[in-house]
Amino acid sequence: MTSADPARDGTPLARLAALHGVATSYRPSADRTVAASDTAVTAVLAALGVDAGTPDAVRQALAARETELRERLLPPTVVCWGGRAPAALAALPDGSRVTVETEQGETRASAEQLPPGVHALHVTAPDGRTARAHLIAAPARLPVPPARSYGLLVQLYSLLSQRSWGMGDLGDLAEVTAWAGRALGAGFVQVNPLHAAVPGVPTDPSPYRPSSRRFPDPVHLRVEDVPEFPYVEDRTRLRTLLERAARLRESVVEKGELIDRDAVWELKREALELVHAVPLGPGRRAAYADFLAQEGEVLEDYATWCALAEAYGADWHSWPPGLRDPRSPETARARAELMERVDFHSHLAWLTDAQLGTAQRTARDAGMAVGLIHDLAVGVHPGGADAWAQQEHLAAGMSVGAPPDAFNARGQDWGLPPWRPDRLAASGYAPFRRLLRALLRHAGALRIDHVMGLFRLWWVPQGQPPTEGTYVRYDAEAMLAVLVLEASRAGSLVIGEDLGTVEPGVRGTLHERGVLGTSVLWFERDWEGTGKPLPPERWRADCLATATTHDLPSTAARLTGEHVELRDRLGLLTRPLDQERAAAATDTGEWLALLSRLGLLKGGSGGVSVVSEEMEIQAVHRFLLRTPARLIGVWLPDAVGDRRPQNLPGTWDEYPNWRLPIADAEGQPVTLEDLAASPRLHALMGVLRGRAG
Repeated sequence: MTSADPARDGTPLARLAALHGVATSYRPSADRTVAASDTAVTAVLAALGVDAGTPDAVRQALAARETELRERLLPPTVVCWGGRAPAALAALPDGSRVTVETEQGETRASAEQLPPGVHALHVTAPDGRTARAHLIAAPARLPVPPARSYGLLVQLYSLLSQRSWGMGDLGDLAEVTAWAGRALGAGFVQVNPLHAAVPGVPTDPSPYRPSSRRFPDPVHLRVEDVPEFPYVEDRTRLRTLLERAARLRESVVEKGELIDRDAVWELKREALELVHAVPLGPGRRAAYADFLAQEGEVLEDYATWCALAEAYGADWHSWPPGLRDPRSPETARARAELMERVDFHSHLAWLTDAQLGTAQRTARDAGMAVGLIHDLAVGVHPGGADAWAQQEHLAAGMSVGAPPDAFNARGQDWGLPPWRPDRLAASGYAPFRRLLRALLRHAGALRIDHVMGLFRLWWVPQGQPPTEGTYVRYDAEAMLAVLVLEASRAGSLVIGEDLGTVEPGVRGTLHERGVLGTSVLWFERDWEGTGKPLPPERWRADCLATATTHDLPSTAARLTGEHVELRDRLGLLTRPLDQERAAAATDTGEWLALLSRLGLLKGGSGGVSVVSEEMEIQAVHRFLLRTPARLIGVWLPDAVGDRRPQNLPGTWDEYPNWRLPIADAEGQPVTLEDLAASPRLHALMGVLRGRAG
């Protein structure tokens, strides 16, 4: 990449790229513009089905695109907000006739005051030209939370109880929501993505690179809570599995071993095979049939992929050629031959969905205003179920990542194939709508990881470094309309993870539509002024405010400087250790000084008192309560002084990412039962309970 040349913007390639939403430059900072290489732009255009390989090809593609845009009456998808007519209709020729077929079955001669939904818009121009478009009618914005509430943020796998099979499960999730709602007065519990992982040994433990975002992973099932469990005939085999599960749990909570997702799944799969052999009663059979009918082809594709992965491996690119196409005759024959396995995986999806529903109902029954906050990952594994089933909507040969910036000079490649914006628009955003509907079914709120991806994503051509990528724009208005529509139908909130570098205007647009932001204490500084910690009254109100996240040091580690020592041991520091220590101490010291000046540190007045790290963590949360933030999140490991991050970006084998149980300040694993009895946790939650109203 090089500094951008203004004259380049007028070249045929640049004009062609702009007409397809492909950027030819980007701005890593307000005073610097960097050009994308012609090679990157050409590769991205090719992934969008546009040949720009030669100057003649560019000229032909440019002429074709200009003609297409000039002659079309409507784009593939249009949006109307709050009952107003779509802005796209204003560009129609005078005298054009408009007809709307609503998803409710009505036919209307106007596109105004439509009911919420995805409708069919038909237009006939005076010259006889016709057009059909998807019309997304969405409420103008999502409502804000009715009252301030606080809650827990937790990685479910890390929350083991005395009933877990070696990792936290949906039974534990129901238990923690009941306890947090009733005993702590919490309004929500936010969990990591529960998406289905790519099978294999070892399984990628990251919940942010799943096989499918559409279906939850059955590894989270509480096997004993499945209604057919008591009727398993082979009690001896089942007893053996339960004994092995107990040993697996003990290895984590008593012996300090890492969470072994593969070992957990091996046991649960074997137990669930026994459960699956138990005939369903008439009512249960009818409920399962309803689930199959409701999910339709999407579930059939997912279960078929799971069955084929058992037979041919977990990356569909290596399967026999005929099976790489989900609609091929070969795949249809294989599905019929593997129908027993397809049914097994469909059955697991049903069981998991039911237990997720139980967890959300439990949260609401416990008085939680929001309940469960689920998390939507940015994308999916290229070899997984969604990438196989949704090939037509994904950009082949591309990966989502991030451009070089001040924090990572090499950029990032996340290994996730991106949506094709053109195919999404042509389908009326059908796969995105189905995805959101499924995730929101049992959610009081949905967190959108890297919410800026609704506006643009950094595409990296396969085999190239992240520096050789470029941004591709999405129709953010349509993406947001779908999000607002589906969330409003579910009665759910939406929280956008908008940390880091955010394009100008994005936060304002999200706010306009009622999408809450994410504010993390250590990042909230007066960046346009003094650079000092931002006083609480200057924080935004429409956000989830918290002290840390799964990708950041715990609050205890940051306060003690242990996060610097960890990165030094792993060789991750970019400056000498003394400089890193000094910078971290300055950062922490400035925040502690502010907490003291505000009287939030016990005994603090003017200067920073010598107080315990536990009291400092309490002061941090007192500060969060001083902000106008509508939601206050407590990272559950912070409540017991855990020093370890759940994920350390930039590491793979060097650090046990996504495999650590919650632990106390000494590194001793802490179970759900221990948490419920922890004086330290209750003291921290007492701070929030006394001031959150």
